[in-house]
Amino acid sequence: MMYKSSMKSFKMAMANLMTMFMLIEVITCGFGFGFGADGGLNMNYYLMSCPFVEPVVKNVVNRALDNDPTLAAGLVRMHFHDCFIQGCDGSILIDSTKDNTAEKDSPANLSLRGYEIIDDIKDELERQCPGVVSCADILAMAATEAVFYAGGPVYNIPKGRKDGRRSKIEDTRNLPSPAFNASELIRQFGQHGFSAQEMVALSGAHTLGVARCSSFKTRLSQVDPALDSEFAKTLSKTCTSGDNAEQPFDATRNDFDNVYFNALLRKNGVLFSDQTLYTSPRTRNIVNAYAMNQAMFFLDFQQAMVKMGLLDIKQGYNGEVRGNCRKIN
Repeated sequence: MMYKSSMKSFKMAMANLMTMFMLIEVITCGFGFGFGADGGLNMNYYLMSCPFVEPVVKNVVNRALDNDPTLAAGLVRMHFHDCFIQGCDGSILIDSTKDNTAEKDSPANLSLRGYEIIDDIKDELERQCPGVVSCADILAMAATEAVFYAGGPVYNIPKGRKDGRRSKIEDTRNLPSPAFNASELIRQFGQHGFSAQEMVALSGAHTLGVARCSSFKTRLSQVDPALDSEFAKTLSKTCTSGDNAEQPFDATRNDFDNVYFNALLRKNGVLFSDQTLYTSPRTRNIVNAYAMNQAMFFLDFQQAMVKMGLLDIKQGYNGEVRGNCRKIN
């Protein structure tokens, strides 16, 4: 326990040191980045308008995950569900009203967690630099911090997204289904500009978190040759507690690693959409590569996450900076 705590402190110190070096580099190399509200997306969008945005996000996320490490999976998943619906515009954060049922109340999103973390970050940033930092950027940055906290790669993302003004439950039909096979996943991710390899890398986010019985119980109604018989018994036992019973995706549910891909090699994928990545000849070699080489998975994952964070972003008059992440201005 002491070793793990020391390693966590070391990683946090290194991340803070890297942030400081990046700021020094920007300051010493000049200001040719188009900072500020009209500068477009870039790594240093808030350097002049809200210079401590990244430390604020990091500190609030780390404090929350120290109390509950399982929330790392929630933040990463929330970012994904935001970006795949109307782009990365913070629409997943909007609460329903009497006149509108929002995305977050879709059955596909009811298990999302971590909204309070985004609220806490927003509250602190509104005190420091009111009306400057969008909820879409906060969510994207929080997801990167969650990945790093859990032991995954550290990577920076461009900022400057604006918040969307639409959040409707019917739009969530475009989220990938846990019953999709590899061809369906490739097609749906391809519609967003992702290759098959990028799809598999992003699927590796299932190295964190759990699935509910309701999302995999149909696999248990008959013999599934792609499912290990002993693991099928484990899943069946989980489901005896009901549809909301939780099954970790792999043996290290709070650690970002490549154990998820090794589980697929043993036919221990929880969702059909997990195991199909190894069953399908179109993606099997990618799974094998990530199972053998965690560094390769980390590199491909961070590149795919940066790309995902650019999906259908709102800028200028197409969006806004919400004062409250839960409601449109």
